[in-house]
Amino acid sequence: MRTALERRGVAVVVVPGEVFLAESSAGWKVRPVLKTESVLRPDDRSLTAAADVLNQSSRVTILAGAGCAGAHGELVKIAAALKAPVVHALRGKEFVEYDNPYDVGMTGLIGFSSGYRAMEHCDALLMLGTDFPYRAFYPEGVPVIQVDIRGEQIGRRVPVEVALVGTVRDTIDALLPLLAMKNDSEHLDRMTTHYRRARARLDRLATEGSGDSPLHPQFVAATIDRLAADDAIFIPDVGTPTIWAARYLHMNGKRRLLGSFTHGTMANALPQGIGAQASQPGRQVVALSGDGGLAMLLGELITLRQQHLPVKVVVFNNGALAFVELEMKAAGFVNYGTDLDNPDFAGIARAIGLFGASVGKADELEAALEAAFAYDGPALVDIRVARQELAMPPKISLEQAKGFALYTTRTILSGNGDEIIELAKSNLRQLVKE
Repeated sequence: MRTALERRGVAVVVVPGEVFLAESSAGWKVRPVLKTESVLRPDDRSLTAAADVLNQSSRVTILAGAGCAGAHGELVKIAAALKAPVVHALRGKEFVEYDNPYDVGMTGLIGFSSGYRAMEHCDALLMLGTDFPYRAFYPEGVPVIQVDIRGEQIGRRVPVEVALVGTVRDTIDALLPLLAMKNDSEHLDRMTTHYRRARARLDRLATEGSGDSPLHPQFVAATIDRLAADDAIFIPDVGTPTIWAARYLHMNGKRRLLGSFTHGTMANALPQGIGAQASQPGRQVVALSGDGGLAMLLGELITLRQQHLPVKVVVFNNGALAFVELEMKAAGFVNYGTDLDNPDFAGIARAIGLFGASVGKADELEAALEAAFAYDGPALVDIRVARQELAMPPKISLEQAKGFALYTTRTILSGNGDEIIELAKSNLRQLVKE
């Protein structure tokens, strides 16, 4: 198939996969347009300085972010050369964790212990395409090498010994020949073993629960992960849905994980899902909405109908602004002003012409999700999940421990001891398995 556009005696002939120019005034003289690829890497002196630091270090850890998009193969190569565990930032999850034997999970407030330990015990940190903001989770007293295509990002979070401005792919390609292949894998082996233990503990928390109790959100996220399409686009709301997405959704190189990860804007899942579905009409889009987030922009459900967008909205309905409650607990405050008196979200969905289902028991979950995912149109599944589920960070500060103790004391004294009992019931299995 060929198409031609003529203007001022020159035609552009488009052939699938190729582009040619043709001069029509002298007949059709066709010549190919040469393709070029830009390369953006640091200067040789900077690369040598970085290689010197890495060659002299015996316990290198890599922190990889969204800048690793398109550089998965290069990332694995440099991790192999350095025998380095790879910690991924949230925005780097979709580009880093799949098909990567060196990945050891996340660190930060919503990460888990193996990622934190890999950062804590390194003697050099190589940052690739990330502006990881949580300063308390950086290692202390070790040299840091940071690679970023945007030079203004380098050194914003932690002092940097060597700054490398360039793309991750091109910088690694230029750096690899300067590195001495490491043979000692003790640091890597320790951290990957730690990761397997941490991953197993997290997976054990994704249990069905029992009876009529609200579902564990970990179980809901793990079930979504298992049933969703291989190329699904997941968009979690800011708050606890982001935690469960980060810990229980598995990337494979085709799936996408999008969200308001930089700005932390509440109620992002549904409107971003609308945009993702409009731009990718053939793909499954799953919005992991909090009940507070959905209620804030409830009218966007009508947009799904008006635009005939088959977004699948999964509501983690815990009747509260749960992440705010977690922050209040850590600060020692009795929860106040965080209750949500929610309507029947599934009923609202059905009333406006969407598929709607409610889930109150674990044995109802899989059938409801399968029906929603198979439905040819927009669908909403409203799931009652445990309100008091704790998402334990990999590092608990003394101030947070004191704050939580103060919260429990104040809550009991205020006459809300039943809240502490519910908290203990929801998290007893977590404390025992840790």
